[in-house]
Amino acid sequence: MAVFLVDTCAVIWIANGDRLRDPAASVLHGSQVERLVVSPISAWEIATLVAKGKMALSISPEIWFRRFCDLPGVGLAEMPPSVLVASANLPGAPPGDPADRILIATARAFGYTLVTRDRKLLEYGRQGHVQVLGC
Repeated sequence: MAVFLVDTCAVIWIANGDRLRDPAASVLHGSQVERLVVSPISAWEIATLVAKGKMALSISPEIWFRRFCDLPGVGLAEMPPSVLVASANLPGAPPGDPADRILIATARAFGYTLVTRDRKLLEYGRQGHVQVLGC
């Protein structure tokens, strides 16, 4: 059984009831999933999207994020200082976006598979630096 860390876009799609693409759609609906986790950095990214007018919510981003984390089978990933430090020292040529780097470091630290559609994250995974699952 595996734990899957969903990136911010996947969090938004799942919350909106949008269907994820394969292979994630097949894997996440299967019996091999222990649970989904979401990073606290996704709360920041969602709040930033709302603040910039790129995403509209009928409730505060904080409540929206908390409700997502309260869904059955979903948990909040840890984000200790060691993960933040590791995000600055990733191997190879990781993406430059700090939030993406934190997601990568979180997945690496806890052995999670990162669920994403982001091409840079998928490529970094193909290079063998982090387990990824396209969605």
